[in-house]
Amino acid sequence: MKNTGLSAGMMLAFAAYASFSISDAYSKLLAGQIDPFEVAFSGGVFGLLLIPFIRGKNESYRDLFVIRQPVMWLVRAAATFAATAASVEAFMLLPMPEAFSLIFLMPLFVTILSVVLLREKVSTLGWLSVIVGFIGVLIVLRPGLRALHFGHLCALISAVANAVGVIAYRMSGRNTPRLSMFSSSLCGPLVGNGILMVAHAGWPQGATVWMFLFGYGFLAALGQLLMMMAATRVTASAIALPQYSQMLWAVAFSFYVFHEPLDEWTFAGIAVIIASGLFKWACPRVAARIAAIRRQRVVQSACGPYPLA
Repeated sequence: MKNTGLSAGMMLAFAAYASFSISDAYSKLLAGQIDPFEVAFSGGVFGLLLIPFIRGKNESYRDLFVIRQPVMWLVRAAATFAATAASVEAFMLLPMPEAFSLIFLMPLFVTILSVVLLREKVSTLGWLSVIVGFIGVLIVLRPGLRALHFGHLCALISAVANAVGVIAYRMSGRNTPRLSMFSSSLCGPLVGNGILMVAHAGWPQGATVWMFLFGYGFLAALGQLLMMMAATRVTASAIALPQYSQMLWAVAFSFYVFHEPLDEWTFAGIAVIIASGLFKWACPRVAARIAAIRRQRVVQSACGPYPLA
């Protein structure tokens, strides 16, 4: 039964990251056809569809308007706005693997902020993992050998903003209603992107543009719902591992949809980034398994006259 729960949770996490990846591809398909802020705004609009599914049994829809920690609520709203706007711009301007490689710096920023703001202790393994991931990003980007432009800056801003959002959620505590926390994630993109899109927004033209816009917003909202469902079934580390499947989606979209060739260095950097995540996930489990085997051998040696063969 336990294995079934883990399998179901992992499958939900894989489905969530697939939804996010396809949503990002739709935003890239809208490049040059619609204002990036208008695309990000649509994510907030379609996020409204999640409200009935997020509401807890003992929560009221009025909790959407309950702000118990105004500062943290505003930080989450601002972080979500910056992350959505910057990520849409990044995917429009960059090949998807490059954008994802920078956005995958989020664990590094979360680790740094958790030490500085939350006074959390990070193991040597944790630091080693994020450093290896950072090296993988450098291999993909090769700064100094390749020109970096505004799209790279947007991807970096998205990574920082997502990390700030994670820290803000942690600092909000467990007593904050889910609807109140989710309302900040809606208001940020709706208000921020809504204001910025006014100068350049236009009514989407054509069924194809509408389909891409709906695909971006709906799948982004669906990914959030699937991620929340996965979080109720497996641990945070188990949810984090499937995130690296987004790199596989990015490579596939680059080849078959956007026809953007990738060189050997990009593949090498992607492999390093994925390896850093697998290393962080697998090593504690291997160490715990080895420790358990050693304890078992000590107990057997103490209880029996014969040593363990």
